[in-house]
Amino acid sequence: MQNLKAHDGDAETEKVSSTQASEIDDWANFKDDDIMQQQFAIQAEEAEKIPFVGDKEPLSSLANEYKSGSSILLEKIKVLSEQYAAIRRTRGDGNCFFRSFMFAYLEHVMESQDQGEIDRIKANVEQCRMTLRNLGYAEFTFEDFFALFLEQLDCVIQGSETSISLDELVQRSRDQSISDYVVMFFRFVTSGEIRKRSEFFEPFILGLTSASVEQFCKSAVEPMGEESDHVHITALSDALGVPIRVVYLDRSSCDNGSVSVNHHDFHPVSNDLPSAKKGGAEAIDPFITLLYRPGHYDILYPK
Repeated sequence: MQNLKAHDGDAETEKVSSTQASEIDDWANFKDDDIMQQQFAIQAEEAEKIPFVGDKEPLSSLANEYKSGSSILLEKIKVLSEQYAAIRRTRGDGNCFFRSFMFAYLEHVMESQDQGEIDRIKANVEQCRMTLRNLGYAEFTFEDFFALFLEQLDCVIQGSETSISLDELVQRSRDQSISDYVVMFFRFVTSGEIRKRSEFFEPFILGLTSASVEQFCKSAVEPMGEESDHVHITALSDALGVPIRVVYLDRSSCDNGSVSVNHHDFHPVSNDLPSAKKGGAEAIDPFITLLYRPGHYDILYPK
């Protein structure tokens, strides 16, 4: 009986060892790509809990987010609070730059009711349409996106049957069928501008990737969910003639020991901006301000 029990024990040990070896093999086959995909899936699931465009919040809500975090970030948020009153968050789904720009621009037009700006942007949109045609894009691939953006633009102009309120603009920006189409409009506009001025953008693209301009546009600009950087912002600003300020909130410290918040103004190359002096001697301050934290953009509201 003792020998039988010993044999059973050996068999059980062998079974456990076999199971462990199998699990180790399974883990070995679970490659880095699989881990990354799982991580992206978790991030996407978390992002879906946040609306495409959030409510306007006091800037103090940003400080609450970092209460137990970096002291440098808390100091920088204090500096920010001297100039900015509020923040509007956007979903971190890779489209946050375009989504932030979309809402901030339409909200600006709604508040200003500047007919000159409306006429100017519509003329630039038509130029962007012609750019895509000249580049060989089939019109059916982009026309619906252009039409929906112009429809949203007309809706924020007050005094007509189609006019909407700010609350309605927020709701439309949270409607995926509308919001994603407008994001795609901006992606096509950005791609068209980069391709049209490929010689200008090529060195910047080569600094980011080994892809050609065409490959970059196909893989990093036009698809939904692809994150944006300075190339995208420069191209969109130039194409639509809209200046954009990006404020950077990160853990970088200053050489002199003081705390400051850096920003960069993207001024369009065109000189048809309202109030801009001819010859580009003086550019107007951007009326769209975005807050950049590594990998994400939100909207900032000046005091």
